[in-house]
Amino acid sequence: MEEKPTRTRIVDAARDLMRTAGLARTTTKEIAKAAGCSEAALYKYFSSKEELFLTVLNERLPRLAGLLGTLVADPGGRSVEENLTEVARQAALFYEQTFPVVASLYAEPQLKRRHEEAMRTYGMGPHKPIEGLAAYLRAEQQHGRISADADPMAAASLLLGACVQRSFAWEMTPDRRPPDSLDDFARTLARTLLRGIA
Repeated sequence: MEEKPTRTRIVDAARDLMRTAGLARTTTKEIAKAAGCSEAALYKYFSSKEELFLTVLNERLPRLAGLLGTLVADPGGRSVEENLTEVARQAALFYEQTFPVVASLYAEPQLKRRHEEAMRTYGMGPHKPIEGLAAYLRAEQQHGRISADADPMAAASLLLGACVQRSFAWEMTPDRRPPDSLDDFARTLARTLLRGIA
């Protein structure tokens, strides 16, 4: 079996360690060791742990940003309910997988500031999905598939906020079992939101 390229091994190791130990407690030294390379080799590909984390977000977690970009570019495809259901599904998966990674940032103010600066530098941040979903909903308004008096930013915040809350609430629960399946959650959430903005 052919060995994975060094960069791929580094990103995979970073994802695995960040998900189990959290971003604050994962070091570049541990990532390099898990990837089977030197720390110097890691720095040939990534300038910092923050850049590596952003790469993990973009390349190894559910592609929420890509989905939203596609919907904004072609809002008239599937029904609004189908699109919102898929957004809710991908968002719930995304937040479920990122919550354990980023939760540790709140215990390390210096690391949190560095992380925030890196996100600003790369044009990323937790507000981006809300802006992307709001842009999609505005495009649907222009196509007449959403009420003209609906507030796209509020609707986007409601849908994505529910996805974040699902991750947080069930991550904090000992048995960690949501009352409904991910597909049922996404479908019900999209349908309920759409009733208010259609």
